[in-house]
Amino acid sequence: MSRPIIIIKKKSGHGGHHGGAWKVAYADFVTAMMALFIVLWLLSSSSKQTQEAISGYFKDPSGTANKLGTSLAGTGESIPITKQDMAMLKEKLQKTIQKINDLDKLKKNIEVTVTAEGLRIELIESEKGTFFESGSAVLNQSGQELLSLLAAELGKVPNHISVEGHTDAKPFTGKSSYSNWELSSDRANAARRLMQQTDGLRLDQVTQVRGFADQRLRNLKEPFDSSNRRISIIVQYLSSNADEADSADKNKESESAKPSPERAKVETDASAKKQEQ
Repeated sequence: MSRPIIIIKKKSGHGGHHGGAWKVAYADFVTAMMALFIVLWLLSSSSKQTQEAISGYFKDPSGTANKLGTSLAGTGESIPITKQDMAMLKEKLQKTIQKINDLDKLKKNIEVTVTAEGLRIELIESEKGTFFESGSAVLNQSGQELLSLLAAELGKVPNHISVEGHTDAKPFTGKSSYSNWELSSDRANAARRLMQQTDGLRLDQVTQVRGFADQRLRNLKEPFDSSNRRISIIVQYLSSNADEADSADKNKESESAKPSPERAKVETDASAKKQEQ
């Protein structure tokens, strides 16, 4: 009697069917998690402006040059301050000013406003002198402390800075060859020199130092008033804003140069009469 033939069939496992595709998916997952933790770490350990820059990038990865976090002009503390951001800079500077010793005595002499030219910071003198020695371009302790704090903050932005000096209408009674023109210019230059010291404004950041003497009075009704004696620091708008303003002015000029419909009609009628004659 012959033996029966026994056939043994082995069932293979699932590994051969799926292969190593799961490893690729797992690697992608780990990479994504690592990127997420890096972003969370940056957000938790960075300044507010850096956080806004990162947020701006993820909201608009393709980027536009005039939006926060999408420009290559700078990141973090070097984010350009546009016209829309001036209010934010104003608030930050006001918080910085709060650090000044004896602020109650100085708060009436410091004014920060957003103007057509940019953010204007004015250091207004009192009758006895608040930031400068009387009749001199020498900064006192209050002036040095305030300008140092302002310079530390303004040095973080890429915007250009202008410094102006102003006096009241009283003639300068010191040297015969020295007038309010020289005094206003010297005070503006003294402020610039201090603000460009270590950890202050960059050497290429100040583009204008101007002395106006008594030609731009703050109090027109009282030209001898002490409030006319002041230093003005202007954070200028970015060039793109200036270009837009120049373009708008040119458009207005071209429109004003065009004759009005009534005038054009009169000139046409006059020309027709000449031809008839």
